[in-house]
Parts: sequence; C-alpha cells; structure tokens
Amino acid sequence: MVLTTNIANSINFSHIRPEIRDLQTQLVTWRRNIHQKPELGFQEHITAALVSQQLSAWSIPHQTSVAKTGVVAIIEGNQPGKVIAIRADMDALPIQEANEVSYRSQHDGKMHACGHDGHVAIALGTAYYLNQHKEKLSGTVKIIFQPAEEGPGGAKPMIEAGVLKNPDVDAIMGLHLWNNLPLGTIGVRSGALMAAVECFRLHIFGQGGHGAMPDQTIDSIVVGSQIVNALQTIVARNINPLDSAVVTVGEFHGGTALNVIADSVTMSGTVRYFNPQLESFIGERIESIVAGICQSHGATYKLDYWQLYPPTINHPEMAQLVASVANEVVETPLGVVPECQTMGGEDMSFFLQQVPGCYFFLGSANSDRGLAYPHHHPRFDFDETALGMGVEIFVRCVEKFLQNY
Repeated sequence: MVLTTNIANSINFSHIRPEIRDLQTQLVTWRRNIHQKPELGFQEHITAALVSQQLSAWSIPHQTSVAKTGVVAIIEGNQPGKVIAIRADMDALPIQEANEVSYRSQHDGKMHACGHDGHVAIALGTAYYLNQHKEKLSGTVKIIFQPAEEGPGGAKPMIEAGVLKNPDVDAIMGLHLWNNLPLGTIGVRSGALMAAVECFRLHIFGQGGHGAMPDQTIDSIVVGSQIVNALQTIVARNINPLDSAVVTVGEFHGGTALNVIADSVTMSGTVRYFNPQLESFIGERIESIVAGICQSHGATYKLDYWQLYPPTINHPEMAQLVASVANEVVETPLGVVPECQTMGGEDMSFFLQQVPGCYFFLGSANSDRGLAYPHHHPRFDFDETALGMGVEIFVRCVEKFLQNY
C-alpha cells in the first residue's frame, strides 16, 4: 500500500513526552553520523563501535561481536518480570548516493538507502530513555543491533548465537521506517506483514549452431523463453486466488551473435508469498515446469533454488499492542493503517518464528520536503521527525508489555 498524501503539517506531537522530544537533536546526530559511514552486511564495524560507545557511556551492559558485528544490550528493571526485545538492523546497501546533503555517504558505492541508520538511532534513543527510567520497569529489555539484514541475513546467525536466551525473550518488536507511508502514519497488522523471499538460478543447456540451420540445433533461447512464460502460470493457475504470490524472472542472458543459435542461457529470479504453506510448493512447481519443457526440446538444465527469508508474520496480541500504542501517539487524518502489507522480505521473520512479536512500519515520507523517494533509490531520504516518534512508540510498547502481559 502506498499513500502519497502529505499530512506532516497536521501531526500532533503532544503525545511524545518532553524527554523524548528533547532527544530529537541527538537522534538526528546519531542517524546522520551513521548515514555518512554506511557499511555492508557483516562489515558494520564503525556502526557497532558507535553503538557500543554510547551504551558504555550510559553504563548499559552489552555484548559486542555477536554474529560477527552484532551488539546486544540488556536493561534490567528494578523489579523482575518478563523480557521483551527490540531489534534494529544496521547494514547499508551497495548503492552510490545521489543526494546532495551535508550528511551524504562518505563511502563510495555504499549508502543507507533503506532507513537502517534511522533504526539504529531509534534503538539507541530507546535504550537511553529506558535506562534513565529503569527503576519504573518490572522486567528486562534486550536491544538487538543486528547486522546484514539486506543480505545474506544476520538474524539467523544471531539467534544461533543465543541472543534470545540468557535471559529468555518472551516477545520481540521491530520497526521499519517506511517511505510508502507519509510521516504521521503507522502500518501494522496481525498475520503476514511481509513476504517470504525465495530465489532461483537456472542454466539451460541446448545445442548451438548456425541461425540458418535450426534443425541442427536445440535452441536454448526458445527453451528459456517458453520457461519464462510457463512460470507465470504458477501464480495464475496453481495458487489459490485468495493467496498472494509473485514469480519474477529478473535476469535472462543468452546468445553471442545475431546469426548464432545459443548453446545455453542462464536466468535468475525471485519468488514471493505470504502463506507459509507455500514454502516448498512453488519451488517444486518451478522444477517440474523446467524439467518438462527441457525434456520436450531435448535440452538439459541445472536449477539452484534456495530460501532467503520466510514470511514476516506478526502475533495477534503483539500486533494489537503496537496498534493500541500507535493510536495513542499518532493523531492524524490517516493515523494507523491496519492492512499495510508488502511483498518485500525481512529477516525479522526468523525472530518472529521463535517468539511472539510484531514488526511494523513507521511512516517517514514528506513529499513537501522532497523526502518521498522509494527505498533502495539513490536519492532515498526520510523525514527525521519520525525518529522521535519511533522512540515514543517503542517506549510505550515496552511499558505496556511489562505491565500487562
């Protein structure tokens, strides 16, 4: 869902507590420092050092070098209780930034083009506030600064390293700054918020030859073209129409000259779906279609198929918690967008497979200020007003969870 209406001028900030409003300048400073020094997955050494330095300054116990570059902080309340975790991803993308701003990327070919710099700033602000008020907490907050969300995925290695243990996490939350929603809106829903991501790479082997003598060949481009068309029937004819799914061939390479029939072609693509029951189904259908078409033409093939991330599925009670807090904090004409979904993927999904939790979208676009470019665009940027809103929502969710759940 994309909402382009700009409602920034009508946002009511009175529900953001003064202490968090006072953090806004510092939140922006953290975010911009991180933005200037973007790092790819499992290379977030500068970012992790900044996080560790701040946590140490606040005397917050934390562990570094978790799953290579991850950082895990623990804030214990004065009274025992449940454990809730907050997750923030730290990595950037291999994109050359095109923004002409004072805080533009200083690392050539790397850019925070998805808002993760803001996620780290929000998590730091949340850690600071909660640590300042830990005497009011009945329970523990674990804040997970995760590497490599953009790939190859840092959530699973962090789980394997034990970040959900000692103490055991009862619930988890995370947010994504979201330029598909305007500033002053929250996208949250129970169930699937983001899709599974599966990938494939296919190599088709035919028999090349002269373009004027096709009868002496097995035309790999013809075979590959038929496969591309046939793959679209999976969603159209094999998936329940009430389920959403996507099969995309994003690359197709073959041939060396206009009068030569290609000996082989390669293609690669991605599969997306919400329903976990489709986990193995689409991959099996792709294999069946490829095998059948290749056999009918006398071609052979090599297919690699793998799952990147499962669907990001929110627990009903945790989604309701976030929605209730969002309704308290956000008072705009749009406010909470309850059925917000995307076919994008997220490795927050691995955390949500382990413990109940909620991942939600924090609207961050402001078209009046030119801050509405989409994610992964070289001119991506967001309205930093969302940073304080993110801290307020996280803090309220923690307070409500530890008091009532």
